Amino acid sequence: MKNIIVPIDFSDQSDNALQVAASIAEKNDATVYALHMLELNEAILSSSEGFHPEQTVFLIKLAEKRLSDFLDKTYLQPIKVVPIIKHFKVFSEVSQVAEDHNADLIVMGSTGSDGLKEIFIGSNTEKVVRHSDIPVMVIKTKIEHFSPKEMVFACDLKEENIHAFQRAKYIADTFSAELKLVYINTPGDDFLSTAEIQEKIASFCSTVGHDVLIAIYNDYNVERGILNFTAMSNADLIGIPTHGRKGLSHFFMGSIGEDVANHSVLPVVTFKI
Repeated sequence: MKNIIVPIDFSDQSDNALQVAASIAEKNDATVYALHMLELNEAILSSSEGFHPEQTVFLIKLAEKRLSDFLDKTYLQPIKVVPIIKHFKVFSEVSQVAEDHNADLIVMGSTGSDGLKEIFIGSNTEKVVRHSDIPVMVIKTKIEHFSPKEMVFACDLKEENIHAFQRAKYIADTFSAELKLVYINTPGDDFLSTAEIQEKIASFCSTVGHDVLIAIYNDYNVERGILNFTAMSNADLIGIPTHGRKGLSHFFMGSIGEDVANHSVLPVVTFKI
């Protein structure tokens, strides 16, 4: 793991994410790219009336100074940090920055969201999770020395999850953490018998190429099952695949990965399927 992107909005949440990224970078001799979205829209940048180019330059310089001050932290001293300022607040652009710098991970702070706010507005972190093709780690609280010992990876054992599992294993190995896989068995149409689950496990292991220890946990829904199993396991990191659905598809079908990232107190890493 050599390159880590951290979106910065100068909040306590982005400071929490930056501190976790610094812990990861220090252990892996990685570079942290601190990304700030300036929120200047195209109309302002191109306008010849009412807004002069020197004002745009002034705002950019002001953002550069504020970002420099924000990055003046003791915990960043051993780390190589590269500040990046983009003019637009377009969340797909975070993925483009990650691609341009060959990033391995995006670390992002979040408070989470609930209820109507979650449905109609969502969170910036949720939007990044939807757009990102690389793993996104969501941080909810301040963690001074991030060193997870046990990571839970939850999936439905379908073949489409193989690549996500492999990336989760890479993340766990990077932290020298034990990786536990769990299948959440729920009532209703999705309920599977013991024989059916064992068949899915055998197929998954055959595709992976080696035997994997997979726990089976029964609960009323997948999200609750993941959070309850994680608490029972005393894990300190959750990994979960996500389809990254957008628009009406996301509204009607939702995303378990985003729901877990929203509601878990523990750090969550999402992996795009």
